[in-house]
Amino acid sequence: MSTRSLETLLPTETLELESGLSVVPRVKLLLTIHRSDKSISPIDEWQFKRSLIDYIKTSFSITISEDDLEVKRYKDLKKRKREDPVANGILFIRDLGFLNKPSTYRIGNDEDEDVKVVEKRLLEWRKSIVEKMDGIELNLQGVGFRLTVAVPTSDDFEGMSKEWEGLHAFGGRGTSRGGKQLPDTIVLRGVPSRWFAEPRVSSKPSMLVTHTIFSAFGKLRNLDVAEDDDIGKNADEESGDIVSGLQCKIVVRFEKYRDFYNTLKVLCGRSLQKQGSRLRADYEVTWDKDGFFRNAISRTKEKSRWMPSVAGGNYRREPPRHHSRVSRFSPDRARPKRFKE
Repeated sequence: MSTRSLETLLPTETLELESGLSVVPRVKLLLTIHRSDKSISPIDEWQFKRSLIDYIKTSFSITISEDDLEVKRYKDLKKRKREDPVANGILFIRDLGFLNKPSTYRIGNDEDEDVKVVEKRLLEWRKSIVEKMDGIELNLQGVGFRLTVAVPTSDDFEGMSKEWEGLHAFGGRGTSRGGKQLPDTIVLRGVPSRWFAEPRVSSKPSMLVTHTIFSAFGKLRNLDVAEDDDIGKNADEESGDIVSGLQCKIVVRFEKYRDFYNTLKVLCGRSLQKQGSRLRADYEVTWDKDGFFRNAISRTKEKSRWMPSVAGGNYRREPPRHHSRVSRFSPDRARPKRFKE
């Protein structure tokens, strides 16, 4: 990772990380599709995608590849009410270079000013896209469908910052600045486990590799990385395209609020990419509202309170065999040993 300050990184620029990873900018929009007439004909995903891609190209002069538009219809349409959606989808707009035009009122060589200008331009453009697309109707061979468009919560950095400012104004978890409690932990989900694994050692996410990657963002206080089995359990059962254990969940706690703030801001509105791979990980990122590490300490204390002590003999406590191993890092502890998994 370059030594360039995160505060001078434009929202349309790619950030190179360690281990051949990079975070690339994109706009992500959530789509919900309803019927706009009394027809009972099922939606044709391919026709809808072609129709929407043509609409976007004609209306906004933006070319979208079919890989960047996902549309999935619900299989239980006969059980759904007429006002219920018939399909949902995700639209990615990845070519944002047109937003990088220089400011006409820039004074001197102020990189911070450039960042603010491009940020404002991007947010206004995204808002305009959402407003123009939300509510449009597409006709597919005589069958009408209405589109609802929204920005996902994990891509709305301004919304998240307003949320924690409101919650922590009256005290809460996190770092303290001027008597005000502020968050310091981010939660990242939906990234491939093998991208955070030790090469030729294991396919499971490694705490050491993950620490190397995220320590470039700032000094870490705690780190947790584990296979994210909940993604497989909570995914839409109809999709069948998410396999439990292939993705991981990363929780990072920073020493300084500034590092937390800049990291979350950079990760919002971007996807993770691996050098030499065509795959992009369109992860979800948010701030920790539940006190992950505080609760972990409480659970450990509670467990030790109920664990009977064994006097004499060579006994050791075995971890549960059917639970995924969780790696944690804390600078206050001794350097952890590395084991071949």
